[in-house]
Amino acid sequence: MSDDARVPILMYHAVATDPNEATRALSVTPEAFAGQMAVLADRGLTPLTTADLAARWRSGRPLPKRPVLVTFDDGYEGVHRHALPALAKHGFPATLFVSTGWLRGPYDTGGGLDTMLDWDQVRELAAAGVEIGGHSHSHPQLDQVSDATLRFELIHCKEIVSDQLGTVPASFAYPYGYSSRRVRQAVRETGYAQALAVGNGLARRAQGPYALRRVTVRRGTGLEEFERLVEGRAINRAFARDRALTKGYAMVRRTRQARRLLARPGG
Repeated sequence: MSDDARVPILMYHAVATDPNEATRALSVTPEAFAGQMAVLADRGLTPLTTADLAARWRSGRPLPKRPVLVTFDDGYEGVHRHALPALAKHGFPATLFVSTGWLRGPYDTGGGLDTMLDWDQVRELAAAGVEIGGHSHSHPQLDQVSDATLRFELIHCKEIVSDQLGTVPASFAYPYGYSSRRVRQAVRETGYAQALAVGNGLARRAQGPYALRRVTVRRGTGLEEFERLVEGRAINRAFARDRALTKGYAMVRRTRQARRLLARPGG
């Protein structure tokens, strides 16, 4: 596959029949997820983990035929209950990015938006071929926090995953997709080898290992649209509204950040 290959990295959140309102829009039903995995299998796509894709691009090793990534953010319980059987049916690997302070267990801060995974379930997912990556500890907008908080969020997440699984997480996903040069540098310095944003576009090697784009799969994504996404067709049209909203919100966030900087002593 050529060096400028474009790879669809699918971003999921909750997989649930009856999610709560906080997660509904970015959730998919178990039936929809199973149907989408069947589409990947029927069309001959080859799922990879995030670490595998990045390692191949880093080393120059060729990609398999029609690569695709299946990724999940946050750590919702339905990834174990509903997504894992569908992945296992086709022998697909995937990547789960966990917010360690949201998972049930000794580090739970109570911030989880719905029923979250516990660490036994995370270990079962890892044993089944799901790469476990970091997604911060408490899921803040990392580009809006102080240097000390940023370091804590990255390091604490990495240490908890390492302690619970016995392996150091190699991949990271930015909460809300937000990053900056400062955040990407901190992620690299923490020891993560690659990181995923959102961007709602196909991933390319030229984006660099710390800003790989993903496409959002949500409750309103029908099978025809899903097929277009994995084929790389009409993505700009599908996410035109999202991009307009993102640009507007980015301006608001930059203004807020500038005000905070000015408000600091000596700012």
